[in-house]
Amino acid sequence: MTGKDSPPPARPDGAERLQKTLARAGYGSRRSVEVLIRAGRVRIGRRVAELGDKVDPSRDQVLVDDAPIPVHPGLRYLALNKPPGVTTTLRDRHAERSIADLLPPGPRVFPVGRLDRDSEGLLLLTNDGDLAHRLQHPRYGVEREYLAEVAGAMPRTAVRLLTSGVTLEDGPARAVRAGVVEAGRTRTALSIVLTEGRKREVRRMLAAVGFPVTRLVRTRIGPVRLGGTKPGTVRPLQGEEIAELYRITGLDRAVPSKG
Repeated sequence: MTGKDSPPPARPDGAERLQKTLARAGYGSRRSVEVLIRAGRVRIGRRVAELGDKVDPSRDQVLVDDAPIPVHPGLRYLALNKPPGVTTTLRDRHAERSIADLLPPGPRVFPVGRLDRDSEGLLLLTNDGDLAHRLQHPRYGVEREYLAEVAGAMPRTAVRLLTSGVTLEDGPARAVRAGVVEAGRTRTALSIVLTEGRKREVRRMLAAVGFPVTRLVRTRIGPVRLGGTKPGTVRPLQGEEIAELYRITGLDRAVPSKG
């Protein structure tokens, strides 16, 4: 028998229905994921999935629209809107407030990179060590977008310096894009996009062109946007966001980090 007449392949005892796996991975209700499967948009390895299929989440590769998605039940992906005054650490007895105070119960996760204490905005947390490593490595060029506020009217020449490059104590730095969002006599707000995660890089670049930061908010990491996430709150990443993070970093599967 072939095609739709073929029974789904036998799976080990750890198998579960594909609908459950996709729903847990952030693709909506089981009814929603049935639509994806019926449309032929889901594969298990090289094979187009069918309703009734089972997978072993700890072993099988599952793809939606040809993008691999993490289905291991122990994996966790969160987005936090870090308020100012909170330290990006899970353990620091000297910190008045840390991100550990804001995280929900569940498997332990780790911050992907850092935001300094006075900065705010999007912080990703996960126990997917392979993804975390690639998101932080300059080789993969994952964009980080910031909204920076500075005092005074910032001229175009200073903005252009950010993209042409400035010299910092640890070497040259430049933004991929930079542009004024709001201009005034006493305040300028600008968007800055970087692909590096060097310590306090945005603050140091703006100080180098004569406009120290008065407020700094990270609004985006790759495809993940801060959106309407309220300060101090956490949301799980959607399946499409995680799949896009996998795509831009070239990952095809992952398991939770130990520890």
